[in-house]
Amino acid sequence: MTAAPAFSLCVYCGSRLGAEPCYAQLAEQVGHWIGRHGGQLVYGGGNAGLMGAVASATLAAGGRVVGVIPQSLVAREFAKHDCTELHVVASMHERKRLMAERADAFLALPGGLGTLEELFEVWTWRQLGYHAKPIGVLNANGYWDGLLAFLRQTHAAGFVGEEQLALVDVGDHPETLLPRLVQAAGWVDAADLRAI
Repeated sequence: MTAAPAFSLCVYCGSRLGAEPCYAQLAEQVGHWIGRHGGQLVYGGGNAGLMGAVASATLAAGGRVVGVIPQSLVAREFAKHDCTELHVVASMHERKRLMAERADAFLALPGGLGTLEELFEVWTWRQLGYHAKPIGVLNANGYWDGLLAFLRQTHAAGFVGEEQLALVDVGDHPETLLPRLVQAAGWVDAADLRAI
């Protein structure tokens, strides 16, 4: 019987590679970190773009990969059939629900409209008390700088409180942000991470 993963991290990211090679490299770094530390990736089930890169890297490093993809996107996003588990579901709502259930923390990498929508949904759910799972934004190469500046503007304008902004942990490197998410979710302590 296979041992349970040390942790389960839901990663939101683009189904495209983006304009710069650094984005794919970042996705691979995240996947390698998850796999090296005995973790499980939960993601959108696609084999294209950053989604495919993070999943392939996780598998290559010995981690588990749980993909969740709607039937309507199986061909468009090239479903990754070598996932440890691939769940083909009926709708986007079911996809997001299952991804949230199977993960103990959430991480946003560079991506487009879908990534933004997923990030803001779990962020909203957290502020409303529907879950208490950690949320991280990996701002490598300044990808999220514009969004973060806008969020500070929403705070200055009186629409978003400091406590809401504080619900998301922003970091610029996987090796520092991922351990914080793991610890915040209560999986392991810092000494355990250094020993892995």
